[in-house]
Amino acid sequence: MTVVSADVVDLPVDLGVLPACHVSARLGQLRLGMDAAGCDALLVTSLTNIRYLTGFTGSAALLWVDVDGALFVTDGRYAQQSYEQLSTAEVVADIEVPATGAGQRAAMAARATQHGAHRIGLEAEHVTWAAHQRYTDEWFCGVELVPTVALVEGLRVVKDVGEVARIAAACAIADTALANVRSRLHDGPTERDFAGELDGEMRRLGADDVSFETIVASGPNGARPHARPGNRRIDDGDLVVVDFGALLDGYHSDMTRTFQVGEPTDVQRRMWDVVRDAQQAGLEAVRPGVPAADVDRACRSVIEEAGWGDAFLHSTGHGVGLDIHEAPRVGATDDATIAAGHVVTVEPGVYLPEHGGVRIEDTVVVTEGGCRLLTATAKIATP
Repeated sequence: MTVVSADVVDLPVDLGVLPACHVSARLGQLRLGMDAAGCDALLVTSLTNIRYLTGFTGSAALLWVDVDGALFVTDGRYAQQSYEQLSTAEVVADIEVPATGAGQRAAMAARATQHGAHRIGLEAEHVTWAAHQRYTDEWFCGVELVPTVALVEGLRVVKDVGEVARIAAACAIADTALANVRSRLHDGPTERDFAGELDGEMRRLGADDVSFETIVASGPNGARPHARPGNRRIDDGDLVVVDFGALLDGYHSDMTRTFQVGEPTDVQRRMWDVVRDAQQAGLEAVRPGVPAADVDRACRSVIEEAGWGDAFLHSTGHGVGLDIHEAPRVGATDDATIAAGHVVTVEPGVYLPEHGGVRIEDTVVVTEGGCRLLTATAKIATP
């Protein structure tokens, strides 16, 4: 049973009136990149990429894309759903629903023969060695298979209005859920219990699911950036790292706040202040044309000046969208350049086993003049 505070906050957005995503144009955009990748057709096997290109949300599908059109193949469980979802998204594709895997193979092989495909692209990051062997020996005999990298992901990196709206709504669910349960930290719950209450409140507010396993890490556990919530009871003197997100209509949110339960030590107070200042420096660095590595550097330099450079144990951020971690990466060695329409996190941290951990994270959308916060929870240490 979810326990919420007496002063429950209402969700500030109407989940029923989100703008549509511009799905119908995406296959055309993909075709523009296929020739440069050296292929005259592409077999899309990543379900996330298939969802992006067609609007299909089922768990089994293949998508063939060539210069003349597209073939969508699924199984009988999703026959009606595939017709409905592709039609709603205004995606033009032939749809086939073979009864067996052999039928799927035959449909794809026939399409390759019919359209004279000589170089078929495969999504290198989503095809196993065993699958590659099957495509070579059984599906597309005598045809050259070409490894491609990030053809669809490269399109996904810039979000349209509908995508940003869904991420923002997921962020609003997370903000509201935290507002409704955060006072429970004063009651001494276990990490696992607090995580469960937060997850339940996000679902009550309309989330389809959580974005990832919620992190609630208190005391010494907070010094491990990806600690899993356990049976440790939150107590006075603890820093508590709460890293969580909501999933809405396929799109994720991501936010971290660190709370101080009881009176902080001088070191804990300084840790929190340094991370807050580092995060603010990172947010101010996010704008179009800036190398992602510069955003990382903006955060890292503040922490290094405080003498805790070795205690910042991870990259500064990552893209957020249909995957909780996607391009662009925001780290010291990443070569991406920030652009308008990117949605990224900025999440520096300091982790000291003897004192705990502090991480502060926001999800932002990059605008023409800088960035806009999508996560709205105030950055204060008091639960």
